[in-house]
Amino acid sequence: MSFYIDPAFFIIVGVAMVPAVLLGLQGRASKTYGLGLSLVMLGFLFCRDLGGLAAFAVFLAVSCGAAFATLHWFTAEDPRRILKYRLALVVALLPLVSAKVSAVFDANILGFLGISYLTFKSVQVIIEIRDGLITQMSFADYLYFLVFFPVFTSGPIMRSRDFMAQIAEPPDHDEYVGLLAKGLGWFVKGVVYSFLLAGIFHWLLWFGPSAIGTATTSDAVLAALVQGLCYGLYLFFDFAGYSLMAMGVGAAMGVRVPANFNAPFASLDIKDFWNRWHITLSFWLRDYVFMRVSRVAVKRKWFKDRAYTACLGFMCNMTLMGLWHGLTVDYIAYGIYHGLLLSICELYQRKSKFYKAHKKETWYKVLSWFITMVAVFFGFALFSGQVTTLVLGAMNV
Repeated sequence: MSFYIDPAFFIIVGVAMVPAVLLGLQGRASKTYGLGLSLVMLGFLFCRDLGGLAAFAVFLAVSCGAAFATLHWFTAEDPRRILKYRLALVVALLPLVSAKVSAVFDANILGFLGISYLTFKSVQVIIEIRDGLITQMSFADYLYFLVFFPVFTSGPIMRSRDFMAQIAEPPDHDEYVGLLAKGLGWFVKGVVYSFLLAGIFHWLLWFGPSAIGTATTSDAVLAALVQGLCYGLYLFFDFAGYSLMAMGVGAAMGVRVPANFNAPFASLDIKDFWNRWHITLSFWLRDYVFMRVSRVAVKRKWFKDRAYTACLGFMCNMTLMGLWHGLTVDYIAYGIYHGLLLSICELYQRKSKFYKAHKKETWYKVLSWFITMVAVFFGFALFSGQVTTLVLGAMNV
């Protein structure tokens, strides 16, 4: 059973939410029920994929072992805790790295649906233990954080301290009623996004270029533009729809799942876009990659100008993002491309007198929005493999 796709999922969730809602209306903690329900839902998810279930079990063992070993080393002030912490990070990343590398060779070693999102959760906990932000953690709470089923397969990426604070102090009756009402709205909006709007643009993605054809060069260019535009809109509505439905189910369980999108196509520059698109991923990378790379660069005085330090952080951030999606030319090129865009934007905004003089003017904002959207949709064409296909087709001609 696939989450947010199969009709069976919606039927089961509809029934399963009844006890969660009753508990929420009474202002009672539902983390025991939520943990049990999440394990049952994951049983449905993996019931026809025993290999995936075995890989998931290995991941849980590795993740729990790495997290609680790190917690012990730092609370006991082990003199070698930093070295052991680094080893724990490597161990926590091994299942994901194994899955991504083996996928290049059409294999699936330790891979399962949801491994990418779970790895972000696991790594985040280990880093925050090292930073002293997490000093105690129960096994049940950590397990619930990992297996919380509404966000298991497609995010959004939740933060452990926020999640554990919410399940420790559930909303009272009035708060829960408000959260539930919002959640219902999010869920319905997500259904419309995923099953109506995404479906329309997925159909147009095939029909538009076919109807235009490639009889002339201008037709071929127009068909490619329509394909790129429809793919970007399909990707948004499909992904945003899953995220909204996850927010809705989470709300019914008394958990505020963070938003993943905030009108990304209204962005005025590429930095603004990444503050609005896949927000939980971009903020995770900002906090755990960009800030750390920048801190090291400043401490070791790699650059005299802080702008170049930021550029290094952007390149590391977005290249890692591309690799996280998959070890293919298209995904890696997408990551590097956005790293370059962010770096250029950073340097331009810091150093350009023209930008500083006109950035608040309406005409400039419109022009900046248009350039940003062209860059964003070209990125989607890279991500989908459309650019690679066109380049290879041109080479064959």
